[in-house]
Amino acid sequence: MQQLVDAFIGTANAFDVEATLALFTPDARIEDESVGSTFDGTDGVRLYLKRFFVGYRTVSKCLSLVRLDDATALVRLDFTGDFGHEIGVLKIKTSADGRIERIDADLE
Repeated sequence: MQQLVDAFIGTANAFDVEATLALFTPDARIEDESVGSTFDGTDGVRLYLKRFFVGYRTVSKCLSLVRLDDATALVRLDFTGDFGHEIGVLKIKTSADGRIERIDADLE
């Protein structure tokens, strides 16, 4: 899980949307409470990445990772960008093939 989270942070910080998308299943879902929206499938995840990572020039740093079970982890991140600074939490669930199947995101 740490390797997947590191890859997500690295590709997102490089604003490489396509490389970040490759870490997700085609039917992945991101539910972000902080923006009050859900983003489904490849097109939805692409929109989320472009809007909130590329659009705000967001750079993330992992503060902690706690495994909840074999497929799920709670990741606390430090976010900086054009919006300022925030601390966020991502609950990441992976598929059997080790790709991201779902992210539940919120800010502290």
